[in-house]
Amino acid sequence: MEFNDIYTNLISGKNKLALVGLGYVGMPIAVEFAKHIKVIGFDINKKRISEYSQGIDSTNEVGESIKNSTVEFTSDPSRLKEARFIIVAVPTPVNSDNTPDLYPIESASRIVGQNLAKGSIVVFESTVYPGVTEDICVPIIEKESGLKCGIDWKIGYSPERINPGDRVHTLTSIKKIVSGMDNDVVCEIKKVYDIVIKAGTVPVSSIKTAEAVKVVENSQRDINIAFMNEVAMICDKMGIDTDEVLYGMNSKWNALGFRPGLVGGHCIGVDPYYLTNAAEMLGYHSQIILNGRKVNDSMGQFVADAAIKQMIEAGLAPKKATVVIWGLTFKENCPDTRNSKVVDIINRLKEYDIKPIVTDSWADVDIARNEYKIDLTSFEDVPPADCIIIAVGHNEYRNMSLMQIKEKFKECTDCEKVLLDVKSLYRIDELKASGLRFWRL
Repeated sequence: MEFNDIYTNLISGKNKLALVGLGYVGMPIAVEFAKHIKVIGFDINKKRISEYSQGIDSTNEVGESIKNSTVEFTSDPSRLKEARFIIVAVPTPVNSDNTPDLYPIESASRIVGQNLAKGSIVVFESTVYPGVTEDICVPIIEKESGLKCGIDWKIGYSPERINPGDRVHTLTSIKKIVSGMDNDVVCEIKKVYDIVIKAGTVPVSSIKTAEAVKVVENSQRDINIAFMNEVAMICDKMGIDTDEVLYGMNSKWNALGFRPGLVGGHCIGVDPYYLTNAAEMLGYHSQIILNGRKVNDSMGQFVADAAIKQMIEAGLAPKKATVVIWGLTFKENCPDTRNSKVVDIINRLKEYDIKPIVTDSWADVDIARNEYKIDLTSFEDVPPADCIIIAVGHNEYRNMSLMQIKEKFKECTDCEKVLLDVKSLYRIDELKASGLRFWRL
């Protein structure tokens, strides 16, 4: 069976490309490809499909351009039969014990298998540990389709590298790793992705190698941030400003530029567990990666404890204080709340009977309530605070002056106003001159 004419048929309009999974990764890919070829965008979430069809981008990844997109959005899996190049971009979370949760990717494999046409190429983008694509996904597709991989259809893997909310490092400007079960399919996959990836594609020798690239690159970031978080905790003990230390360190040419912070989201806070789980199945127990995870997973508690300490030193009774948290999403200027570590701050404060008020204009109110049992308060309705924790560096917070922030506090004659600047948005000299009791990570 011929597979080397798929690219040509996509360009000519004879064949279609399909995206399975239209979240923060899949939807931007679908929209970008649709500028050049025919695209079917499939997702089991009917509400999401309805929004996209109406030109509403709840992810804020493509914005207004979705209104003019030619993507054929659908929740009907049988439409996948029309495609000859299928990209699977579903989430791969972890379970409560931090083991890989492969249910979404297994479910997507079943849907693909049930609607797979002969002569198709299937490419997975979901982050997995080495071996999942070939050892788990392929058998499911073969069983559901009755078609033999390598004869009736072919498999590839190209890990997603989209950075939600990033307007500089966008889909087309990030180099794309591509791999496949043989050289011919790698060549065809490369040609297809080269339609949209202006930065170029990087073929690697095997699917397992490509799977490893993804989990290793995010584990590297996780470990480096964990080191910075340890530095921040040490500096806090020493009474030294971490930001000033890092400013000095980064004046050297070979400094890496990492900063401390809350490490959430669906990549850096999750992918290391996929790597360590795979290693443990082979009898190797991580010496560094899991310790880095332990540090990063503790930062919400560290920030909450710092808030309580600062309130006590300010003469406030923490249980009676009005604590307001600005920001819930896992990163700035992005509506994505998946694996948000701000939730850890909230839960830690609740252990001390402190019920913080949370505001975030970027976050989805329904998701916050359904996923985290958090009722968001609009910024305009937030009451005057005793303690403000700026947990996320949204532009609207970054652009506020400290004078404007001071106006958000209660009037208090016998205590200090407490500000926690978790993202170090404000200069140390400004904070010292503000009259606020401040703490920053």
